[in-house]
Amino acid sequence: MKNKTIKVDYLARVEGEGALLVKIAGDRVAEVQLKIFEPPRFFEAFLRGRDCRETPDITARICGICPIAYQMSAVHAIEQACGVQVGGQIRELRRLIYCGEWIESHALHMFMLHAPDFLGYEDAIQMAKDHPEIVKRGLRMKKVGNEIVTLLGGREIHPVNVKVGGFYKVPRKPDFHHLRENLLTARDEALAHVRWLKNLSFPDFEKSYEFVSLQHPTEYPFNEGRLVSNHGLDIAVEDFDAHFQEEHVAYSNALHCRLKERGAYAVGPQARFNLNFDRLSPLAQEAAREFGLAVPCLNPFLSIVLRSIELLYAYDEALRIIDRYEMPDQPSLEVPFRAGTGRACTEAPRGTLYHRYSIDENGIILDAKITPPTSQNQKSIEDDLRHFVGPRLHLPHKELTWQCEQAIRNYDPCISCATHFLKLELQRD
Repeated sequence: MKNKTIKVDYLARVEGEGALLVKIAGDRVAEVQLKIFEPPRFFEAFLRGRDCRETPDITARICGICPIAYQMSAVHAIEQACGVQVGGQIRELRRLIYCGEWIESHALHMFMLHAPDFLGYEDAIQMAKDHPEIVKRGLRMKKVGNEIVTLLGGREIHPVNVKVGGFYKVPRKPDFHHLRENLLTARDEALAHVRWLKNLSFPDFEKSYEFVSLQHPTEYPFNEGRLVSNHGLDIAVEDFDAHFQEEHVAYSNALHCRLKERGAYAVGPQARFNLNFDRLSPLAQEAAREFGLAVPCLNPFLSIVLRSIELLYAYDEALRIIDRYEMPDQPSLEVPFRAGTGRACTEAPRGTLYHRYSIDENGIILDAKITPPTSQNQKSIEDDLRHFVGPRLHLPHKELTWQCEQAIRNYDPCISCATHFLKLELQRD
């Protein structure tokens, strides 16, 4: 077989701008490059010198789809630096607003960005012509997530109600009445959607992974827990930098993160499902079993199903929190400043998100580090393509290219989130 190249100049149906290059020599894959060429945005740099209470509003601007993840990782890290731990109903409301973000993000990706791959359409607009009921279902399900974020965050996009220590304002119990009814309806639709996914065909592809996610003793992870893996990693979040290393690669404006001991690893729904299945709600566990999912689930193309299970869980968890909610006496805790460094991980829809901040005694940020899920998954995405392409070299070029793009969309990469990492070095004579 002659040498050939698969080249995708602009990846479609992902957040941000990136490209793919696969070089094939004879019957083997010689090189894979997931290129991220968006210009870096230097969020860490302009966080320095700012009051740490500004972090929720600044970091929310990193991602329009997942602002809550950035806000939650930021406030947890600042609170840790200051020696404060938030509990009770404020902690529960943080889980609730995270439910809203998972609902928004998972519904958007599954119905609008990923489903066209399985149904054979270029995009959701074309898909909607033949499957309007699927698109309408996705929009209805996503809308409930928007309602949660609006209620707790103050607005749908770049919420403004999250603060270090809690919230500026918290809802009254009657404020949840209409939302609860919508959650019940959406949960029924989510369960029906899991069953509908049985109609899809999934590529036959499995490989071994080191899955990494937070693990809480009793909860499916959002905000708290230890970092664990199926290969023996079990560390406090404070030890993240001791085990994970970011590296620059010449073809990307984003750093690649690897485990120092073993290299590539994967974060996200597939990792969370495999490491925390027993912490899903009973309804979500039963839906997974009904579909035929089992641990370990090693086919990344099943990620659309795993997201649907997490979506079902998010509706279930939101209902649990609302039904037990009692309005706290105060919307936030006082957070006195002290010099120190705080670290936190939360589970963004796409995977584990790490924040580290050093502050002085006045709460001014001296240093900031943010490691998003896409940076952590890049090596795993490239590794998937190396294993995936070889057995499929007989496919027509267009079809193989399509399947390579689909393999990337399994991860729902947020390229825009990753690009703020590039370290700028200026050398002058």
